[in-house]
Amino acid sequence: MTKIIGLTGGIASGKSTVSALLRQAGIPVIDADQVARQVQRPGSVALDKLAAAFGPAIIAPDGSLNRQQLGQRVFDDPAARQELDRIVQPLIKDTIWQAVDNLRRQGVANVVLDVPLLFEAGYDTDCDLVVVVRVSPATELRRLMARNGYSRAAAQARIAAQLPLSVKVAKADVVIDNDGSREETRRQVAQLVEDLRGTR
Repeated sequence: MTKIIGLTGGIASGKSTVSALLRQAGIPVIDADQVARQVQRPGSVALDKLAAAFGPAIIAPDGSLNRQQLGQRVFDDPAARQELDRIVQPLIKDTIWQAVDNLRRQGVANVVLDVPLLFEAGYDTDCDLVVVVRVSPATELRRLMARNGYSRAAAQARIAAQLPLSVKVAKADVVIDNDGSREETRRQVAQLVEDLRGTR
């Protein structure tokens, strides 16, 4: 039977690093962000619906989604964010669970769902294990500012728009602490892999 592992964390907490380490260990990872790009590719039904809802400015000259433009359009507007979710989330969910079913049919032992909004979108209820990558609030803020070039205020606003990391940690089955060195994170992921495979 295939075990479903949900992986999430705060913005800039290092979830992508953990996801990459799990892939390197040979565990299939379904990345919700990649799936979102897939379902919103040029010519897709989702992209047509987004353009109808938010205007042609969200379409780049090459026909692809202008993510920055869409992000600016929905970030400060809860109703617009709800509309965005109404359009794309069902398509993303369907695609993710189709991928899980394909891996199940192949007899894969473990599958990781790398989903930033794991709790908010309700994926956690279908997971056998939930892993949360955590960092301290100061580290999260510093890394987000460095990674995206945000001002302190802009970074704080984006952190505040998500479910608090402390709430995610409280709901987790396993917590990966990513405040230390890369090697410390690697050791924690290696231990998780051993536990999943029953080799420890």
